[in-house]
Amino acid sequence: MDYAVEMLGIRKEFPGVVANDDITLQLKRGEIHALLGENGAGKSTLMGILFGMYQADRGTIRVNGKEVRIANPNVANRLGIGMVHQHFKLVDTFTVTENIILGSENSRWGFVLDTRSASRRIAELSRRYGLNVDPDAKIEDISVGMQQRVEILKMLYRNADVLILDEPTAVLTPQEIQELGAILKNLIQEDKSIILITHKLKEIKAFADRCTVIRRGKTVGTVEVAAASEAAMAEMMVGRQVSFKVEKKPASPGDAVLQIDSLSVKNNKQVLGLNGVSLEVRSGEIVGIAGVEGNGQSELVEAVTGLRKTESGGIRLKGKDISGLSIRDRNESGIGHIPEDRHKRGLVLDYTLAENMVLEVYHRDPFSRNGILNKSAIRSYAERIIGSYDVRSGQGAASVARSLSGGNQQKAVIGREIEGDPDLLIAVQPTRGLDVGSIEYIHKRLIEHRDRGKAVLLISLELDEVLNVSDRIAVLNNGELIGVVEASETNENELGLMMAGVRKGETA
Repeated sequence: MDYAVEMLGIRKEFPGVVANDDITLQLKRGEIHALLGENGAGKSTLMGILFGMYQADRGTIRVNGKEVRIANPNVANRLGIGMVHQHFKLVDTFTVTENIILGSENSRWGFVLDTRSASRRIAELSRRYGLNVDPDAKIEDISVGMQQRVEILKMLYRNADVLILDEPTAVLTPQEIQELGAILKNLIQEDKSIILITHKLKEIKAFADRCTVIRRGKTVGTVEVAAASEAAMAEMMVGRQVSFKVEKKPASPGDAVLQIDSLSVKNNKQVLGLNGVSLEVRSGEIVGIAGVEGNGQSELVEAVTGLRKTESGGIRLKGKDISGLSIRDRNESGIGHIPEDRHKRGLVLDYTLAENMVLEVYHRDPFSRNGILNKSAIRSYAERIIGSYDVRSGQGAASVARSLSGGNQQKAVIGREIEGDPDLLIAVQPTRGLDVGSIEYIHKRLIEHRDRGKAVLLISLELDEVLNVSDRIAVLNNGELIGVVEASETNENELGLMMAGVRKGETA
């Protein structure tokens, strides 16, 4: 068999946890091979070993049939292995070209950086693989989907034949996911081999040829994707049957908890990102916000949570105007916020899990008294959340947040916010980067929160999630409210038209 990469009997142990336990992965030349597993199953660690970020304690790696030792990422690059990480490694203020050549710069006359010829080569690679990237654009001015293409170009510029993509669709819109699929097919036609780390079974079925499943650090098996059902792969991943249907009884909404009246908010470009939106969320219901990314969702959430100044309109929580309150006062008034970006807004990455779990309540009894922190109370509170939400970490509450996988970081943030028992829970992309078992659990917890008479505002780019979890759905387009529909009385087609700006009852 002609394998581009073979990882045989790989073991990797960190303090307190065996991340990889005798794992075998074989990547055929010219295939897309999915690597599937729960959050913290050891997928990123295994690929980190292949890319030279970690050294295996035991096992063998072969590239093109030859046994190799990959001491660092530079060795991996020389062997033709490249990796796009889940959180991109780009410098915002640099251009696309400057980011791509960083670390492998060429110069003219020995001292002048030769960006011109690099830019020409990047433009040619972009055309060849259908990436449509502008080599002169600044990273801070392009979309997340385009930034991902820059990371792929960075690998191609270094002549990578094996491409590792870690959770490549976690931050993409549905349209960008389709475009990424076309790009992957182009890469395979050019004889590249791809390892796709993902939780999304639908995308494995759409993109991959074979799939290796790992659970709790061990290989469960490798299947031909065409012959395996989503349900079978999900069961291999979590070790039990997973329900893809969200079970919930009809909502019994009460009084309005959140009332938004004619709210207008400016975006980062200082033009109206949200224009005259009125909406209410009642106790005992989940209101979903549907819309293509960048149509006012962020401005709405940031205005309600106090992260962004409003231009006009009102925001009331349980009848009280909160427009002028600080972020802490809004939290104290009963707002919980699962943010879109867990790194920027959800966690202090260099704090322990225990410290992160009390970021909003450390000043309260029993976590502190007379300004002195009660470490044991903080630790036991954090351990309860970690256990309840299955946050997998090597050292429990003492683990540094940065050391956790992305999915486990997300579960920690969700646990902290729901355990705070807010009257209004604002959940933005709550299941981004989570495996199917964790998604099932988080959906249950959101519905339990609703059933306790609380209000939930759900913002998600996953239409399936909005339809299945919400009771009512509000659709935003270009900063305006297109309409509000009952989730049980609508479908993806109708929502898709509304997301494109067609109001209910109108024709496209």
